[in-house]
Amino acid sequence: MFVRLTGCNLRCRWCDTEYAFYGGRRMSGEAVLEAVRAYPCRTVEFTGGEPLLQAPAVASLAQTLLDGGYTVMIETSGERDLTPLPEAVVKIVDVKCPGSGEAGKFRDANLTRLQPWDELKFVLSDRADYDFARAFIAQHRLSGQGPALLFSPAFVKGAAGERSAAQCQLDPAQLAAWMLADGLSARLSLQIHKFIWDPARKGV
Repeated sequence: MFVRLTGCNLRCRWCDTEYAFYGGRRMSGEAVLEAVRAYPCRTVEFTGGEPLLQAPAVASLAQTLLDGGYTVMIETSGERDLTPLPEAVVKIVDVKCPGSGEAGKFRDANLTRLQPWDELKFVLSDRADYDFARAFIAQHRLSGQGPALLFSPAFVKGAAGERSAAQCQLDPAQLAAWMLADGLSARLSLQIHKFIWDPARKGV
């Protein structure tokens, strides 16, 4: 189950959830918990926007859910401090590449907060982004240890209708070929919901 929070302090060029910059509705923490508990799923992911703009509330909700036996995941840009989050939370942390327009915003200290069950994600739009991600991994000696490394091709902004790899800015087959040629200890990660449903569909 996704809990999508309003608000983001970054403006990635390829962002596919700009509707989360504003809008939504105010809910108390108890109301969020009630909605989660009513759904037949034991895995909850907080996403946005940027959920850590509301870090104290998110950390409290995450701990309550963990205590209740849920698996809790939080997707964040990597620009916000991870310290407030419970250690057992699965942290999916973006490293913004040049194509996003937000490169250089990553908080390097967050790398020391990551556990083996966490993930570092690179959203890639071209070869320059790929080379940036590869250099970041080498610089921080991330290959083969620590969090999982995910390489995800960015979708065309405003993608809708056709459910195919043609909607990606970077062909997944090309990305896979680069990864194999370089022997990267990383996973190709596709936004699978955009292949199952219309890429513009919300709430899936």
